[in-house]
Amino acid sequence: MIVKIKTGNDVREVGSGRTGGTNVVRAAGFWAGLLTAILDILKGAASVWFAQSLSPDSHLISILAPIGAILGHNYSIFLIRRDENRKLRFHGGAGGAPALGGAMGLWLPIFPIVFTAGALVWFTVGIASLTTITIGLIVIIVFTILAWVGLHQSIDIWYGVLAELLLIWALRPNIKKLLAGNERVVKFSLNGWLRAKKEARAASKE
Repeated sequence: MIVKIKTGNDVREVGSGRTGGTNVVRAAGFWAGLLTAILDILKGAASVWFAQSLSPDSHLISILAPIGAILGHNYSIFLIRRDENRKLRFHGGAGGAPALGGAMGLWLPIFPIVFTAGALVWFTVGIASLTTITIGLIVIIVFTILAWVGLHQSIDIWYGVLAELLLIWALRPNIKKLLAGNERVVKFSLNGWLRAKKEARAASKE
């Protein structure tokens, strides 16, 4: 929606074809991507808060709600289209932002921890898929520590595990590219800047 409003283009026709923040950066610029990421984070958090308001005595519902939000984000019923073989395909993001939002809804102080780790990977390595996987991994680690010291229920660890599995499943094509060494690099990153500088230097010598 943000890309459509700003540029008139369909974000599904740009870059990876996903609707998440990183691909919106490619399609409409940094600030449009940031706004998209914020809204996706709030989507995950709101699902927890809504579940808590409806069923305050069931922590399991509060965990399943953001899992549902991630699934809805990755495979949106509002973004179904037919492929070249006339088969219906769901479109969406990879789930990193709503996964972070879900963790934030379960324990608000986790946000700066996970966000800082994710931002560090995004702005240095510049690989969105690796950033998304890192987000899920940090969520698991934080909830494991919280459960170990007795500050949180151990069931929250399973939220992190399920979320990470969904992220990895959505990122299967990207993981293959990552292992092959040809995954996309975000230009708004140290790695992207260094690559662009190297390419410009090589072009000037030709």
